[in-house]
Amino acid sequence: MSGHSKWATTKHQKAAKDAKRGKLFAKLIKNIEVAARTGGGDPDGNPTLYDAIQKARKNSVPIDNIDRAVKRGSGAEAGGADWQTIMYEGYGPSGVAVLIECLTDNKNRAAMEVRTAMTRNGGNMADPGSVAYLFNRKGVVVVPATDLAEDDVLLAVLDAGAEEVNNLGGAFEVVSEATDLVPVRTALQDAGIEYDSADSSFLPSVQVPLDEEGARKVLKLVDALEDLDDVQNVYANFDVSDDVLEAVGAE
Repeated sequence: MSGHSKWATTKHQKAAKDAKRGKLFAKLIKNIEVAARTGGGDPDGNPTLYDAIQKARKNSVPIDNIDRAVKRGSGAEAGGADWQTIMYEGYGPSGVAVLIECLTDNKNRAAMEVRTAMTRNGGNMADPGSVAYLFNRKGVVVVPATDLAEDDVLLAVLDAGAEEVNNLGGAFEVVSEATDLVPVRTALQDAGIEYDSADSSFLPSVQVPLDEEGARKVLKLVDALEDLDDVQNVYANFDVSDDVLEAVGAE
């Protein structure tokens, strides 16, 4: 999992600084709105909203935008859209399995745009359930390494339900059952350890190793999907070595 996770972390760090920042802001705002609608507008009583707000703050989303999203979602202010979560499944180049999580107010538009991005970039849509079984729902907390050692993080989260801590180089990834995400995040806070993000995620149980050419094609597909307004997250079961990651990333 290290290659894929390291790629995801590098991409996450870069995303906050690149030209797509406005698109990233919109997706983070949408997450806040949905979390507030589902569990109420009080972050203290709604862990999903708390984490959505924290992630938005870490990515420099203005406080005013965050507050308005909470109000729209909770119904305190008019204008919230009827967002629906839809999962699409497919296969990319080299037989890589792809799960595409959309948050949309127009299912037909989302389906059409996802299908177009897949077919234009060497992918194929698949029937529901044909890809999902290759992934497990997990809680993932990303902790910036700063002056921390892996053991520091491990000790903080061991009794909170963490399953593993992966060193991604520059950051640590704490993996748990999705139901243990809040206890793990809280344990880090109690230990005074800063974290970048705490998300419910899909991690692959089986991985497809990619060479440089395969990685280039798969990453192009993932980029095309992530560029769609309705797409919140893209999960794929590929693995790339550090050398391949470096070669592709340098382009």
